[in-house]
Amino acid sequence: MMLGQRVRQFGEKLVRRRPLEPRNESEIPTPHLNSFDLVVFGVNRTLRAGVYILAGAVAVYVTMGQLHAFITGWNIILHFVLATAYLTRAWSYTFDSLIGNHISQVLEGTFSEHMPSFLAPYPDFVALALVLLMAGLLILGVHVTARVTKVSTGINALVLSFIIISGFIKGDLHNWQLTEQDYKLAASGSSDSYSLGPLGSGGFVPFGFEGILRGAAVPFYSFFGLNAIVTTGKETPNPQRSIPWSIGIFISICFLAYSGVSAALTLMVPYYQIHPYNPLPQAFHHVGWAPAGYFVAVVILCALFYSLLVVMLTMSRLICAMAEDGLLFRGLGKIYARRGTPIVAILVSAILSGIMAVLFEIHHLVELLSVGVLLAYFLVAFSVLVLRYQPDQSFSKKEKVEEETEMEPIVEGNPSPSVPEAGTSNPLKSLCNPISTTPTLKSGQIVYGCAFLLVLLLTILSLLLALWPSRVFSGDPGFTAGAVLLLLLIMWITVIIWRQPQNPSPLHFRVLSLPVFPLISIFVNIYLIIQMTTGTWAQFGIWNAVGFAIYFGYGIRHSLEEKSDQNPPASNFHTFDEHTSSAKSC
Repeated sequence: MMLGQRVRQFGEKLVRRRPLEPRNESEIPTPHLNSFDLVVFGVNRTLRAGVYILAGAVAVYVTMGQLHAFITGWNIILHFVLATAYLTRAWSYTFDSLIGNHISQVLEGTFSEHMPSFLAPYPDFVALALVLLMAGLLILGVHVTARVTKVSTGINALVLSFIIISGFIKGDLHNWQLTEQDYKLAASGSSDSYSLGPLGSGGFVPFGFEGILRGAAVPFYSFFGLNAIVTTGKETPNPQRSIPWSIGIFISICFLAYSGVSAALTLMVPYYQIHPYNPLPQAFHHVGWAPAGYFVAVVILCALFYSLLVVMLTMSRLICAMAEDGLLFRGLGKIYARRGTPIVAILVSAILSGIMAVLFEIHHLVELLSVGVLLAYFLVAFSVLVLRYQPDQSFSKKEKVEEETEMEPIVEGNPSPSVPEAGTSNPLKSLCNPISTTPTLKSGQIVYGCAFLLVLLLTILSLLLALWPSRVFSGDPGFTAGAVLLLLLIMWITVIIWRQPQNPSPLHFRVLSLPVFPLISIFVNIYLIIQMTTGTWAQFGIWNAVGFAIYFGYGIRHSLEEKSDQNPPASNFHTFDEHTSSAKSC
């Protein structure tokens, strides 16, 4: 009995949620943004290093519970660490190309024989120096203004337009119709034929639909700018209108930018000759526009420098906030009083990023980045799917107490006949015909169970489609029947979730067409995650193993929620105020 009670208490700790107290009118931010501002924030977060380089290669304490919060926060930290390492590596490659690749030649000649195959050919000390420089600037209290953000976005848009127009002017349509003879000619006529990439089947899509999916999974992290729109949307006068419009415009702009740059790049240079780390400047050199190549390289250096500053600033604030909540070591939240900056968080983030930048190749960083972002988006979609069908916390606690009271033995002197509720005699029927029109503890648990089962079924379906697509679509009896059966089960469980009552609480923005949209998002994220390599999954697993060790060894016992559980209920408001003030200090 004691063991069962302890297991139950441990499970409640993993899913406990921070109570969200209603804010006073004075605490609600005054709306000062519009849809254009949201688009600028999102585009600026997305059209940075990814669109220049990859063409060649939230706290949830009030949502899903403490464990989900830690997993999300820990993997977003991984995202920022890898983004910093990736940006510094990209800056180093671009800078090295401007001076004739002398740095890489010296370092590779010195260290390449001593580096393991799973690491970069040489340690990038330029990237490490840049990380330390940015850490020093952040400790001194350098800030990024909204005006600088808009200017940076405008410059990005102009440069990308120039790249796209130049590509269509200097490009050659034959580069979309390449043959094996062209590949052999390029290999024989090039002094550095070792750098040629693999040869596909030629044509417009040389690696087929599988290549498109593989390519979509790798740069997925750069669309993390959606986060900026959602998190700042509450500062607009009408979030219900501004957020969907901004997301639609944002996705359209980013789609045009990425597809336009990719088209221009592949028109100027055959796809197997594209430089993996410095594609655009090298493309202009390839078509004989060397001055344009130097100009683009300088702009890329400035864009990467600005992006690096924003990423490291955000990462240090996230580490500080998690430390203040007790999920990470509290020493990480120490504030440098003179400058008001989280000095320990900045130094730790710089050390982690510096190690990754020195040791790992840029494409390894990009793949690991995308896994973290895909997992974060998966958790967001899962949270949206589950939380819309959950009752309010106060109601669920009251209902839980009533259920426990009903389970107590009845006094013999007052027998009362039990009358079954209508519609509860058949459990299967009650799944699709709930009695209550508002969420209850039982309906919320049904959605939880169905959502986890959906994730399992979608994972199996994604594995079938990723590993044996030809057998599934060619009519193989076993594989095709298995895929059809999985689809029928997924549809049935989706109908069960759809029939459950939704929470009518007003929100700044509500996702439409539940549960279909979150379900599609979960499937896409799972399918793209499966496209990653085994080595990437091993590195991702190691990072999360370290995170779980920190959480179960420290965070679960030192979090603010653990302390609030040990105090009387009257102290909840004080705990929330403490969290608010600590978040503001970070």
